[in-house]
This record gives sequence, C-alpha cells and structure tokens, in this order.
Amino acid sequence: MLPQEIIRRKRDGLTLSRDEITLFTRGIGDGSISEGQIAAFAMAVFFQGMTLDERVALTEGMRDSGETLSWPELDGPVIDKHSTGGVGDNVSLMLGPLVAACGGYVPMISGRGLGHTGGTLDKLDSIPGYQTIPSSRRFREVVRDCGVAIIGQTGSLAPADRRFYATRDVTATVESIDLITASILSKKLAAGLEALVMDVKTGSGAFMKDYEDARALALSIVGVANGAGVKTSALITDMNESLSGTAGNAVEVRDAVQFLKGDGDRSRLETVVMSLSAELLVLGGLARDREQARRDLKKALDSGKALQVFARMIAGLGGPSDFVEKVDRYLPQAKVVRDVLCEEDGWVHQIETRELGLAVVELGGGRSRAEDQIDHAVGLTDLPQLGQALSRGERLCVVHAQTNEAAEGAALRVKAAVSIAKAPTGGQPVVYELIGGE
Repeated sequence: MLPQEIIRRKRDGLTLSRDEITLFTRGIGDGSISEGQIAAFAMAVFFQGMTLDERVALTEGMRDSGETLSWPELDGPVIDKHSTGGVGDNVSLMLGPLVAACGGYVPMISGRGLGHTGGTLDKLDSIPGYQTIPSSRRFREVVRDCGVAIIGQTGSLAPADRRFYATRDVTATVESIDLITASILSKKLAAGLEALVMDVKTGSGAFMKDYEDARALALSIVGVANGAGVKTSALITDMNESLSGTAGNAVEVRDAVQFLKGDGDRSRLETVVMSLSAELLVLGGLARDREQARRDLKKALDSGKALQVFARMIAGLGGPSDFVEKVDRYLPQAKVVRDVLCEEDGWVHQIETRELGLAVVELGGGRSRAEDQIDHAVGLTDLPQLGQALSRGERLCVVHAQTNEAAEGAALRVKAAVSIAKAPTGGQPVVYELIGGE
C-alpha cells in the first residue's frame, strides 16, 4: 500500500484501517515515510479528524515504533501521571514519591519546558549530578529500589512520535486533539503502564484555555488509553493562577521538598497533588476508594516516607545523597532577589498566568528556541493567589534574576499580569471534573 494513498484517503475524510495506520507509523519510525508525507498526513488529520479506533491504532503504532518496557520483576502496579502543562506545576515531584510510598511503581517519562510552561526535566536538571537520561539499567534499578524514577524520553521509546512531533511543530498542526492524544500516550504506553491519571489543565496559563477544549482532550485521552488496555482517568484542573507559589526550576524543586517535609502552605497545590495521587492509587488497585487513598497518602506524607523515597530517587539517579537536608547548599541561587510591590489596595481579581510563565522564560528560565540553555536559578516566588487581599506597598511576589535589568523587566510583566479589584470576588475551583474510563 502506498503512503500517498493513505494520505489521500484521510484527506477525503475516509476512515483508515488499523493496517493502514500501522504501515504509516512504522514508516515514520524507520524513515521510509518522507517529511513531506508526514506533513500532509498531519494536515489531513488536522482537518478531517479521526475516530476513536483510528486514534487507538495511531497511538499503538507510534508506541510500537521502538522499545516497549515491561516490568515482570515488580511486585506492585506500574502506574503514572501526566500533565498537559502549566505554570508553577511541580506536581510530579511530589506525586511520584507519594504514590511509590504507598506501594506503586512509577517509571515517569517526563518532558522539558514548552512555550510558557515549565518542564519537569528542567527542574530536575537544577540538582547537581541528577541524570535525566540514565542508562536503561539504571532506570530499572531505581524504579525497582525506590518505586519511582523521573527521567526523559530515551531515543528508543516511541521514536515515531519524536519525528512526527518535529514535523507538526513546523506545519501548524500541533493543536490537533487527535495528534496530541497519540503523542502523549504513545510515550506513556511504551513505558509499560497498567494505569494512568491525566491532569488536563484549563485557564489563562494552560494550552487549552477554553474548558470545552480541555474536556474534549480529556475525553480523547481517556478513551484511547482505555482502548489500548491502560486503565485511565483524567482530572480537569484550573490554571487561572500559578499552581504552586513559585515558577522556575530550582525554586520549584525547593518548593516540592518543602511540601514533602510537610511545610507546604498552598492549598490548591495540595488539592491537585492529593486528588491525582488518590485517583492513581484506586486505578492501580492500591486503595479500595478515594477516601482510603487519601488517608494512605496523608500517612505517607506525615511519616516522612514520601520524602525518604524522593531522597533515594535523587541519590539513585546521581544526585547528592543529602540533598533534602541541604537543599539550599545544592540548588543554584540567582544574584538578584527583588520584591515586586503592589501599587494599590484591593483584592487579586484576575491573573494572566501565561504572562507569569513568559516572565520566567525572559529571565532565562525557559526556552525561546529549542537550543537555548536554561538558567535554573531564576524565577518567581511568593506569587499571589486569586482573591488574596493586598495593600499598597505590600509584596506582590519575589523576582529571582541575574541582573537588575532582568529583574525590572520581570517585575513590570508581573504587575501587568495581575489585576486588582476594589472588592473581593469568588475564587476558582481547582478541580473541575473527573472523567473516568468506565
């Protein structure tokens, strides 16, 4: 069967067979399909869409284009979480150790920052010695010994997705829900998961700003993942403000360690961490219901067990063995630390959260181009929350920069992103909806 005939059929709105999609994805992975053919196929899918069966076949085809992991040596469920990305979203750093402390195994394949959103791997790169791309042997050893290892996508996992995404990125086809679904899940399914929970974000700091778009993506991911044999649920969560009180790389790692030590004071962050973790314990059969799961998670947090798991993971992947005890010694710190002051009395009414993420990018904490180097020390801390009361001259947030000029630019961007009202307004819910796979 000719690739151009498969493209033509999809272009004309016809439903492709599993064999046709398998042939095409195999060709993307082995290089026999050209860049032009990938681009044409992506554009055809963008305009014509795919059925659920087509999305399952596309996801499985990209999964099977490279190595797929299995974990016969483990005595518990292999489970994971994925987020569509946001600002101040360091959930993975706490969720992985919490779930592992409750008996799960979490081989988490994470990504780098994209646009205004931070990346888990960039955060972990701020820890001296931590290997985000370890050998397969080391990866498996750490998962077995600690219960969790957070690493990047290796060259052998879902190679068709890497090539497909690069083409989509330069052909204006990234936004296709069908292709986003296959891209996310092909990597997760290649990791050998038994269960997955998705965090689909919506709001001013999310890629899916509109709720209905976020819901459509959640439904697509849940449908495809369950169709491919992985028990999956999705939570639609709010990104109309920074999830944690920090945005940046080292500052978010420091915030995660404080959370695991029981010092976290951001209730919205705790809600998302515990809600996703509880859902994962239930999906993995580690708790009979969400109430039991929350009790087990709280015990793992309060006892310090989750913190111990995090510390062992850091050391197992090459980081300092005393990292959690000496966080400030090991994490890089910016040269300029400056308060941004509120200019009027009132209550925080609205936050353009995307602008906060872009402020971090401009400080050097994110990438404008794929080849850009990241400054792990810069970022924002003590970020405001919706509904918070502020007085003129009170601290709005703290900027961590390398120069006074960069700090001033970030301060102006933050001030422009935060709207102050004369009267308080109701805050946003943090979890809008749970979409299950039943």
